[in-house]
Amino acid sequence: MSAVQSTLTLKPSKSKTEVKNEVKKETNGIFGIEGLIRAMLKKHRTPFMIIRRSVLEKQYMRFRKHLPMVTPYYAIKANPHSDIIKTFLKLGSSFDVASGAEMKYVLSLGASPSKIIFANTIKSPEDISFARKRRVKFMTFDNEPELYKISKYYPGAHVLLRIKVKNSGSMVELSLKFGADPEHAYLLLRKAEVLGLVPMGLSFHVGSQATNVENYLQALEMSSRIFTESKENGMPLKIMDIGGGFPIQHFDNEMGINFERMACQIKQQLRNLFDKNVKFIAEPGRFFAGPAGILVTQVIGRTFRNNKNYYYLNDGIYADFSGMVFDHCRYEFKTLRRGQTFLSALAGPTCDSFDTLSLNEDIPELYLDDVVYVKNIGAYSCASATAGFNGFPPAKVILV
Repeated sequence: MSAVQSTLTLKPSKSKTEVKNEVKKETNGIFGIEGLIRAMLKKHRTPFMIIRRSVLEKQYMRFRKHLPMVTPYYAIKANPHSDIIKTFLKLGSSFDVASGAEMKYVLSLGASPSKIIFANTIKSPEDISFARKRRVKFMTFDNEPELYKISKYYPGAHVLLRIKVKNSGSMVELSLKFGADPEHAYLLLRKAEVLGLVPMGLSFHVGSQATNVENYLQALEMSSRIFTESKENGMPLKIMDIGGGFPIQHFDNEMGINFERMACQIKQQLRNLFDKNVKFIAEPGRFFAGPAGILVTQVIGRTFRNNKNYYYLNDGIYADFSGMVFDHCRYEFKTLRRGQTFLSALAGPTCDSFDTLSLNEDIPELYLDDVVYVKNIGAYSCASATAGFNGFPPAKVILV
């Protein structure tokens, strides 16, 4: 056991009240996040994911402040932990679900059917029928065959047409798989009406971790033309869904991420291009959950290979660092230990060589049980972790 870890061991004589007081003292102390980590290490074994409720609330209020006319539907795919959903429920959030299972889940936690959008353009008949049974009538589509399916299993459903837009500069390009060609938009909306559905408006997604605000501005300009065409043909649209993709910082000194500036431009575009009676919604996921998460791991082995220190952690690619694969994400690795830094490699605990996190981290020399942690990892991490590849469980989620 390292010197760092040994100083964190509680004496058996301490009461629960004393432990809570220590946690509060350290969390509010000058060490900030590292104080919180040290406090949590006294109570929990690693790996664990700390989710800070205060940051969830901060991100929600930040969104509402800078895009006041846009109603957020939290995309639970980013992190579906029940405590996160309950936090957003208390704040009055609506929810974006992508399957019948996600729908059932948020409903079981107390979400109103009227505050859920079934935002998957390809849905199974069983899930559409479940939506009808639970009166979740708000859903998206992007092709004509889907309209026939929806009209068969949920006549009268309210539908939004998702259009294809540019995803330039986004970490994950979503228009590769979804979105109708904009020139077909009016005809598809009219087809929905003919089939007995209620065409409510449009949706788009500029891609996940979208740092290029021009994607939003161009998509809104394109959408406004479709709104105008529909209105001129006697089918006025009521809802504009601007999707998700709002970016966060993953590194402390990362440049080019400024939500406030981006929101200001989007807000101006909404005011300039759409009638006052149009309702705006969005589907933030990463932006709400990402900054709240801190993943805490420990060194379980070390060696010297390829002229560098090589450290094995008790969490990896198959678990809470899964976002490195599925989300194309890079993370900033930090340590509690201080000192001279060396070029080092970090790997996960499994027997797969693919489970390598980084080959070029500049960090202090580490020892058994030393802590390596990552901030801003609350989204697309534990949500896509496997149940236990090689028998290694994902991190325990702790809401503080």
